[in-house]
Amino acid sequence: MADKKQQGLVQVFTGNGKGKTTAALGAVLRAAGHDWKIYIVFFFKGKRDSGEFTSLSKFPNVVLSRFGLRPFADPADITPTEKEQARRALAAASEAVTSGRYDLVVLDEVNVALDYKLVSLDDVLRLVREKPSHVELILTGRHADNRLLEAADLVTEMVKVKHPFDKGIKARKGIEY
Repeated sequence: MADKKQQGLVQVFTGNGKGKTTAALGAVLRAAGHDWKIYIVFFFKGKRDSGEFTSLSKFPNVVLSRFGLRPFADPADITPTEKEQARRALAAASEAVTSGRYDLVVLDEVNVALDYKLVSLDDVLRLVREKPSHVELILTGRHADNRLLEAADLVTEMVKVKHPFDKGIKARKGIEY
C-alpha cells in the first residue's frame, strides 16, 4: 500500500474538453506501477464495451465497479433504475474510500451524476470530508459543482477548443472508449 504518511489529496477533472477520464486513468496507471491499491467506480459505463475497463481489469491491484445502464443518462428522462444505479455507485465508492483497503479511489463521471441530480452533493461532499488522510480521491465529469471545486486540492478544467464530434465524427473504439 501507499506510504500511510503521504497526504492523500482530492483531485477534480472537469470541463467540456476531452480528457477527464483519461487524466484520471493516467494517475491510476502511475499509482498501479507503485503497487498502490486502487478502486475505480464508473457511474455511467455499466453496459459499454470500454477499452479502459478491459485493460484495467488485468491489473491485480485495481478493482473496478461499473454502474449505469447506458453510457450517459438523458437528464430529461431519468429513470428510477438509473437513480438507483447511481446511488449504488456512490455507496460502493464510499465503502472503498473508508475501508482502508485502497490508496487511490476514482469516481468516474460523478460530476455528471451530480449535475443530473442522481446523487446528492451533500453526500459527495461528506465523502470528501470523511476521506482518510492517506487516500487520494479523484472525481471526474463535466459540470463540477463550485462547492466541490472549493473542497478539492487540485482542479483541472479541460477546455474544448476543437472536437471531431463537432464535424460529425462519432466516438471511436480504442480512442474515446
